[in-house]
Amino acid sequence: MGQSLTEIAQELKGFNKKVQLIYAFNGIGKTRLSREFKELIAPKEIDAEEQEESAIKIMYYNAFTEDLFYWDNDLDADLNRKLTIRPNGFTNLALGFLKDQGLDGNIASNFQHYTNQFLTPRFSSDFSEVTFSIERGDDQSVNNIKISKGEESNFIWCVFYSLLEQIVEILNVPEPDERATNQFDNLKYVFIDDPVSSLDDTHLIELAVNIAELIKSSTSELKFIITTHNPLFYNVLFNEFNNADSRFGYKPKHCEKKRLEKLSDGTFSLDVQPKDSPFSYHLFLLSELEKAIASGNIQKYHYNFLRNILEKTSTFLGYNKWEDLLPQESREAYYRRIINLSSHSKHNGEEISIIDDNDKRVLSFLVSEVKSVYHFNTIVNNSETE
Repeated sequence: MGQSLTEIAQELKGFNKKVQLIYAFNGIGKTRLSREFKELIAPKEIDAEEQEESAIKIMYYNAFTEDLFYWDNDLDADLNRKLTIRPNGFTNLALGFLKDQGLDGNIASNFQHYTNQFLTPRFSSDFSEVTFSIERGDDQSVNNIKISKGEESNFIWCVFYSLLEQIVEILNVPEPDERATNQFDNLKYVFIDDPVSSLDDTHLIELAVNIAELIKSSTSELKFIITTHNPLFYNVLFNEFNNADSRFGYKPKHCEKKRLEKLSDGTFSLDVQPKDSPFSYHLFLLSELEKAIASGNIQKYHYNFLRNILEKTSTFLGYNKWEDLLPQESREAYYRRIINLSSHSKHNGEEISIIDDNDKRVLSFLVSEVKSVYHFNTIVNNSETE
């Protein structure tokens, strides 16, 4: 029987683990889960805006965090473009602390590391606005530029991450009287929902490694929850948290790996991810197809799963087109069928239609052919069925 997101948030709170790493397809409800968890730990009536700084119990990064930053594009003069920061509990705390500590340089260096070494953010004196420029290194610069949406998301993450670095360092001092500040003494949870997904694979891997390293270095009672829809990001974190670190006393048992799924009745399930192998996105999709075929509950979006597997496999094997992996006999017909039935809709409601029996037979045949020809090892499914 499924659970509501509120019940799952209660379950997350009940786990006594340093890290909980959760994978879910995009649109399942990760951001809503982060909000439910935040409301559970710090209800709105006693939000950070209305309580003493030292009473803050949770910090979270999600889509709502990004909404606190918005552009003033100077539409009249088209010259003075700036990213404006909306004041609230998080921005007041984060930017106030970073400003007092003179750590705006940390944000800039983190941002430049993941984007462009010449792309420079500058805070206003009161940290309420940010402008961006490109420094050419020859005493010339292009000022007041508007950065891309991906760069903007990256910058906001770097604000959060720079604060988190300092919090971990502060709370690692065991005696509160010896800490540089006591405003984080009651912080219990950090919830990170899909940090920068616009990075290229190299930087995304590096980001995952850096997050894992920072969390492992935390020796306080601080607990972390990380959710993501990005399989590469999940894989790297999975592997990093599976590696012990004697420097900080971290052991793999300190991390719980899970998968969030939305059930057909609108409820949710939170399942433990198998410990015996890293999560492989294409193998997971294949196992989902196998389960759907076995149960007969094949829906239109399962063709999208198949297309995703074919695309990833063709790239790996060096084929120019994913349809080249289809059986040669009737290849064009199979290709057309997949194109027509694979859904790219943004609306989940459009992806639940049941398909006819002939389309079900074709899907079953193609999955069988893909497994037979390309020798996929679906061991990811074994631990769920044993």
